[in-house]
Amino acid sequence: MKLKASREAFLEPLQAVIGVVERRQTMPILANVLINAKADGVTITATDLEVEMVAQAEMDVEQPGEATLPGRKLLDICRALKDGAKLQFSIEGEKATVRSGRSRFTLATLPAAEFPVIDDIKAVEQIVLPQASMKRLLEKTHFSMAHQDVRYYLNGLLLEIEKGRLRAVATDGHRLALCDVKADGSGSAGHQVIVPRKGVLELQRLLGEQGELALSIGSNHMRAKVDSIQFTTKLIDGRFPDYQRVIPKRGEHPISADREELRQALYRAAILSNEKYRGIRMEIGPTMKIQAHNPEQEEAEEEIEVAYDGQQMEIGFNVNYLLDALDALDGEEAVFQVNDPSSSCLLWDEKTTGCQYVVMPMRL
Repeated sequence: MKLKASREAFLEPLQAVIGVVERRQTMPILANVLINAKADGVTITATDLEVEMVAQAEMDVEQPGEATLPGRKLLDICRALKDGAKLQFSIEGEKATVRSGRSRFTLATLPAAEFPVIDDIKAVEQIVLPQASMKRLLEKTHFSMAHQDVRYYLNGLLLEIEKGRLRAVATDGHRLALCDVKADGSGSAGHQVIVPRKGVLELQRLLGEQGELALSIGSNHMRAKVDSIQFTTKLIDGRFPDYQRVIPKRGEHPISADREELRQALYRAAILSNEKYRGIRMEIGPTMKIQAHNPEQEEAEEEIEVAYDGQQMEIGFNVNYLLDALDALDGEEAVFQVNDPSSSCLLWDEKTTGCQYVVMPMRL
């Protein structure tokens, strides 16, 4: 295999896929990227057995072939070269040589035949939507995914297909985020898949504000075409909880507050909250009093104006969960629904259409 390319033509696709390459590997070949050179173009593939990314690269192919090279070392070499530098790649035996001007690097390779690739995923659902819509969907929900939970199905994001809509739901058992957007698709309404955490974060990193996104969903994999990059992720085999049951009904006495004023008050109170449990107490009445204290007997108290005509109540929450939800809203006014001190809080605003957040109360 022999290739010629500019530094930028090689660096861009390599940067796009390198996030998948883990620093600690169970198999040595997973530290490598697969470079496949054909007469009609070059592809660079990276995988961790859960997520696979394939990027197109614009290079001059002098001799077709394929090889696997150490991904991060290759990236570091390309970054260290000068802007506009020309690169020459050649493979001889088990060694790859990268030349640029007076610089020469010899890298070890591993057999391309051993590199695991995901073939056709046999799609049962096809969805098309703007990249910006999918990006919004992930941004508004990803923070509520669980991380290394024994309930493995919570370590990901539920995607649910409805007629003309795509809904995302994430929960870690203490809070829940839900958002839906318009989408054109073929398939059965109510179809659900769970995308693993790493797949969600890598896809979110790829998405831009322009262009369309084509999603193909199979029985075990989901594939997305984002510009010149093909992204494939395994799906989590499990049953997601019935999220509709935990979303409180919107009642007669919602609480309205200025979103930024409330966010700032919570942020200040959080400074003196317990570092482990992050609990704050809210006294809700004609005004909202926010109190926090920690084991060192330090206390913080904030008071803000709210619009509320229901019964006075006192309720505790994890302040980080409230701040995450408020950060995800876009409107100037945040609306809460708290039916009683032992029930979950529903949070939304009128501007951020299709998004709702649920936070469970804490015992203080």
